[in-house]
Amino acid sequence: MKKLIPLLCLMAGFSQSAAASDFSALSLLSQAEFQTLSEDFGSAMSYKPVSPTAPLGGGLIPVGIDIGIEATSTDISKSGAILLKATNNAVDIKSMIIPKLHIAVGIPFGIDVAAFTSVVPSTSIKLTGAELRVALLKGGVAYPSIGIRGAMTKMSGVDELAFDTKSIDLSISKGFLMLTPYAGVGQVWVNSKASVAGTDGALDTSFTQSKVFVGANLNLGITNFALEGDKTGGTTSYSFKMGFRW
Repeated sequence: MKKLIPLLCLMAGFSQSAAASDFSALSLLSQAEFQTLSEDFGSAMSYKPVSPTAPLGGGLIPVGIDIGIEATSTDISKSGAILLKATNNAVDIKSMIIPKLHIAVGIPFGIDVAAFTSVVPSTSIKLTGAELRVALLKGGVAYPSIGIRGAMTKMSGVDELAFDTKSIDLSISKGFLMLTPYAGVGQVWVNSKASVAGTDGALDTSFTQSKVFVGANLNLGITNFALEGDKTGGTTSYSFKMGFRW
């Protein structure tokens, strides 16, 4: 737990440094620009499991826990200039870094529930998310784990933009000693709507994005590490998590 304290302080620092970026200039965007920005936001802010498929609960220990500090980096260079325009030149970034405090709990019957909270540096964006995962096959020495997950994320902290995602995915993982590779495919539903004068409801879009991800989890007993690559829509994200999993 001591190793997590500095990272929790880092999260607090991000929260304090998240200047209230002004999204009131969203009205200057065309529908095409708003769509591009929303697609990149969907890729960056949709749920990232950063965890193998194998359920946490079961066996001799009916309840399992995975807690960690996580960071996701998404290439939003495609919409970087649009974001700069939408925020009155307040946010000039090509990669969106989203630090998260992520907690998952495994309960009997192969069910895992998880949630995260985040503040995006250099913006007023706050992000929360949750998942429910059910093991279709719990896995064992000779066969993999297979699971289906439903998840959602919701953005807050930006009065001018209502944004949320919902997703479903099917994933598989197989442990080899301390290392557990995993992979999955899914679909993301994005809802994005601007609420600023001058748009007259025009900047309002809902769409779907395909999703594919691969990753690996390394459990050293005392410390757990996970690394994941994700492509949602046409945009790539990389996530890293450090914490404890048992």
